[in-house]
Amino acid sequence: KTVAVTPDYSEVAKLSDMWLNPRQGTDAAMAMAMGHVILTEYHAKAQSDYFDDYTRLYSDMPFLVQIDEQDGVYVAGRTLRASDFADDLGQDNNPEWKTAVIDANTDKVVIPNGTVGSRWGEDGHWNLEAKNLVDGNEIWPLKSLVKKHDEVISVGFPYFGNLGNDQPIFAATDHDSVLFHNIPVRKIKTRDGDKYVATVFDLMLANYGVDSGLGGDNVAKSYDDDLPYTPAWQEKITGVSRDKVIKVAREFADNADKTRGRSMIIIGAAMNHWYHMDMNYRGVINMLVMCGCIGKSGGGWAHYVGQEKLRPQTGWQPLAFALDWHRPPRHMNGTSFFYNHANQWRYEKLGVDEILSPLADKAKWEDYSLIDCNVRSERMGWLPSAPQLQENPLELTKLAKEAGKPTADYIAERLKDGSLNMSCEDPDNPKNFPRNMFIWRSNILGSSGKGHEYMLKHLLGTQNGVLGKDIGERGAKRPSEVVWHDAAPEGKLDLVVTLDFRMSTTCLYSDIVLPSATWYEKNDLNTSDMHPFIHPLSRAVDPAWESRSDWDIYKGLAKKFSELCPGHLGEETDVVALPILHDTPAELAQGIDVKEWKKGEIDPIPGKTMPAYIDVVRNYPDTYKKFTALGPLMTKIGNGGKGIAWNTEPEYKFLGELNHVVTDDGVSKGMPRIESDIDATEVILSLAPETNGQVAVKAWGALEKFTGRDHKHLALPKQDEKIRFRDIQAQPRKIISSPTWSGLEDEHVSYNAGYTNVHELIPWRTLTGRQQFYQDHSWMRDFGEGFCVYKPPINTKTLAPVEDQKSNGNPQIALNWITPHQKWGIHSTYSENLLMQTLSRGGPIVWISEVDAQKIGVEDNDWIELYNVNGAIACRAVVSQRVNEGMCMMYHAQEKIINTPGSEMTGKRGGIHNSVTRAVVKPTHMIGGYAQLSYGFNYYGTVGSNRDEFVICRKMDKVDWMDEPKDGVSGNHDHEELA
Repeated sequence: KTVAVTPDYSEVAKLSDMWLNPRQGTDAAMAMAMGHVILTEYHAKAQSDYFDDYTRLYSDMPFLVQIDEQDGVYVAGRTLRASDFADDLGQDNNPEWKTAVIDANTDKVVIPNGTVGSRWGEDGHWNLEAKNLVDGNEIWPLKSLVKKHDEVISVGFPYFGNLGNDQPIFAATDHDSVLFHNIPVRKIKTRDGDKYVATVFDLMLANYGVDSGLGGDNVAKSYDDDLPYTPAWQEKITGVSRDKVIKVAREFADNADKTRGRSMIIIGAAMNHWYHMDMNYRGVINMLVMCGCIGKSGGGWAHYVGQEKLRPQTGWQPLAFALDWHRPPRHMNGTSFFYNHANQWRYEKLGVDEILSPLADKAKWEDYSLIDCNVRSERMGWLPSAPQLQENPLELTKLAKEAGKPTADYIAERLKDGSLNMSCEDPDNPKNFPRNMFIWRSNILGSSGKGHEYMLKHLLGTQNGVLGKDIGERGAKRPSEVVWHDAAPEGKLDLVVTLDFRMSTTCLYSDIVLPSATWYEKNDLNTSDMHPFIHPLSRAVDPAWESRSDWDIYKGLAKKFSELCPGHLGEETDVVALPILHDTPAELAQGIDVKEWKKGEIDPIPGKTMPAYIDVVRNYPDTYKKFTALGPLMTKIGNGGKGIAWNTEPEYKFLGELNHVVTDDGVSKGMPRIESDIDATEVILSLAPETNGQVAVKAWGALEKFTGRDHKHLALPKQDEKIRFRDIQAQPRKIISSPTWSGLEDEHVSYNAGYTNVHELIPWRTLTGRQQFYQDHSWMRDFGEGFCVYKPPINTKTLAPVEDQKSNGNPQIALNWITPHQKWGIHSTYSENLLMQTLSRGGPIVWISEVDAQKIGVEDNDWIELYNVNGAIACRAVVSQRVNEGMCMMYHAQEKIINTPGSEMTGKRGGIHNSVTRAVVKPTHMIGGYAQLSYGFNYYGTVGSNRDEFVICRKMDKVDWMDEPKDGVSGNHDHEELA
């Protein structure tokens, strides 16, 4: 049976057995209500033996949480750790990072195997065997204290479903902001005195409004009770009938119970585009963990976002980031970068106080804006920062040497005394501008870039459609951690270079376009999350005209750069700021509370309380030689990923034989060559465990040291399999199981995320080593997200300032702005193709409901304009009964290079789908140095959401194609913009 959950009547909806259409942005409310049903019927009133066993062993339900008293109210605090006891419960290694449970066999508090504290600094205990870490005796974690408590106390939980929005389509309820529940607790003697503790499970039942038998005002006696998170409660918010929610939840759980976890949720990226995306996801994931589905064949979490799974990742990384020559690389999370440097923070209207928990200490946050939170995060080493420091890193290393100090100590001292600042603290200072931007594998100005018009204005300094005023112009409160400049800089970038095979919007705005070969003109590799194979791009014809393969373009840049270096750059010592990384011992940096060196709460310690600062020696004239050879670090240090490492000497030697070695004198002499694109593919294939069986066996062996269990059996049958580029040219090859992924690639098991965690007892890479319902970091608790809750879409406040600014005489309406993936192109690629244009409407289009169209006098195919403070769009209307009233949809990545007229609001050519959006960052996505809440490349960081946005929609009065001479100059109005 399949059930489609989509707000609009989509293609999947018409093909499914049942369609649930929650109001867009309210998915978490429906998921919470389904969770309420599952917990009530399978965990509380009755019990599924399978669900009970699964959640005790593979989730944090049994783990103990301290109950803190805060302003006279009891609230859930952080998890209980070994370090909370006078004797550290016998733990010498990382006691702050070892979380506790009660063993039902002995009724004592114990530390089980598998917590993150056992991952680092000790061998053989990082596994999910149900054992006491101290003595190795078997334990059975106690999930609930309902029958074994010392007291029952009233604990407060935050509620956000009563928050209103200035747009009425999102319904709010009238429940209290703090909901009190009766919680069974034990009194535990800690080094700080007696403490109440409760299990995650008991707290979670209360959070969902499920009656555990202890009564109370906020627990449901019936699914028809109007209490958070009952099916009746969600009906008011989502519009989905309670009966359907009960039916689907019950069938989902019943099937999982009978099949031992074979209920599956397939999901795409759309829910990830709401500001409170994590509440949507956690609500859904919670259902799967409650039902024991994660890691079970035929069940679990199937997240699809297209061609976006880099399977041979550990073979690719040394090549992509030059890890064979220099470590560490410089990385940055894109959303924070563009929020900062495109000055989107200057237009922020969302206050931190609007998203804080009603239980949080408001005074602690009153001085901070969203950009302040990001700056604090970068200073503490939680997120990366680019540029790093306000002084040239090549000069800083020289100054440190002159001072006779290690660079890291020198920088820490100067940051502490204020003589040196991080660039993020003054982004509008010309010293801190990003100056050169090279864009590859992205159409950021025509597809993915949230806040398109702000990028045009502040990064490029070109014509733009920004209609709103910034904080200074509005007289609003300014950030406290960022230097304010009254005049916002425009045109920070000096050079934009784009590498692409088509003339995209980004290319049109670039100074230089480097034409790349298409997939039939070059050799390359491709993998996907849609299938388990690795397959090639094969050069069938030569690249057309001046175009080259991506590899040859970069090789050419490296060669010319190396030729220009003498007299300007020689051998230099650089310093790289490294954030506190996930899957390294550094992720145990900041365990108990948040303390900031900038405030004097703790010393600035590189790699612990601030970024690590690491010297990297670079010989710039040797760049080309290093680019075209596999460097010595692959043998000196080896390779690895996800916290494990292995020796690569045999692979290095093999690549020297396969690709031949460099014979020219210089730094690369005698090393394996990487001259051609095929050479590069062979490096990836030889180094990755997914494509080299011998490496896979070594990788599993490396993991065994952590877990103390046998895993090599998963790869031994394929130990002699070594996939070469010519092999995949003959036939795409299925990859080999690797410990850097949590699923298996097997003849008998389809890939399923979490499979090895469940079947091989490998811990999840979290604080508890289990799947976590509870997130105990203090920032998570301050924002009310310790447990999953329903948070309505945020109020972006983008309509009122422009609503009556420039009437064209036609009626207008406010609509929620939704930008799904289109089927008339792949992102922006092919969108201007004549066949695709013919199949759609031959230009930009927005879908609106019949009801809304009637209200403003719009008929199908009319020209309409949509605008807010961020910008404006001019396009045709597709009037359809499949679209919900109150929302409109512009399928994303329709560029403004085909049939786009001018905007009546801006007087400029109409924009793209991101012309009416602006990135709004979330503080809980900035947390770092805390087990799984630590930065990793392409893993974690702020996210550019846009689904909470609203636009004003109206019929256009006059369609201006802007093809008449302007001010005596022939050509269209955008001639400067496109120059």
